[in-house]
Amino acid sequence: MESAAERQHLHPLLAGRVSPYRFDVGHVLTAAQSRLLLEAAGHAPSAGNSQPWGFRPALRGDPVHRLIVGHLAPSSARWAPDASALIVTAARRAVGDMPYSDFADYDLGQAVAHLTIQAEAMGLACHQFRAFDLGGLTDDLRPAPGWAIMSVVAVGRSVDETTATPDRMAIDELVTAAWEPDRA
Repeated sequence: MESAAERQHLHPLLAGRVSPYRFDVGHVLTAAQSRLLLEAAGHAPSAGNSQPWGFRPALRGDPVHRLIVGHLAPSSARWAPDASALIVTAARRAVGDMPYSDFADYDLGQAVAHLTIQAEAMGLACHQFRAFDLGGLTDDLRPAPGWAIMSVVAVGRSVDETTATPDRMAIDELVTAAWEPDRA
C-alpha cells in the first residue's frame, strides 16, 4: 500500500480525495455549480480532440433524479439518492455504422476525473459507480444512436465520518502489476 510519505507531495485535492458513502441531504447543488462541474469535464484531453463524452445531470428531487434512483441496485440505493446530484455518463462508441473511437471509454474516464477534481476544489465530493440496471436506465433515458451509458457519478457534500484516505496501491506495484515478470 502507498505510504503517507509517498502521498505527502501530492496536491491536497488528490491526496485527500475519497468516494463517500454518505452525502449531506440538506446540501443543494446550484445550476451554476453543476455547469462548472461539466465545464471542467469538457476541458479533459481526448484522442483527436473527439470529446466522446456525454453527461445527463439530475439534481436531487427533479424527475430525472427520481428516474435514475429507480434503477439503482440495492447497494447504491442505500446512499446515492442523498447526493445533491446524480450525473449519468455516456461514451460515444460509434457514428452510424463506423466505430467512433477506441479510446471513448478512456476519454470519458478522463472527463470524469476532471469533474471530480473540480468538485473537490469546490468543497464537494464525487462517487462514481456502476451499481444500477443498465438496460432499464438505457431504455428510460434513450441515449442517441452510437452512445452507451457507462456510469453514474453522485455529487454532493460529503458527511462521511471517515477522514482517512483509503489504501492505495504502492508505486512499485503500479509499475509491475500489469506486466509479466522478466519482460522488458
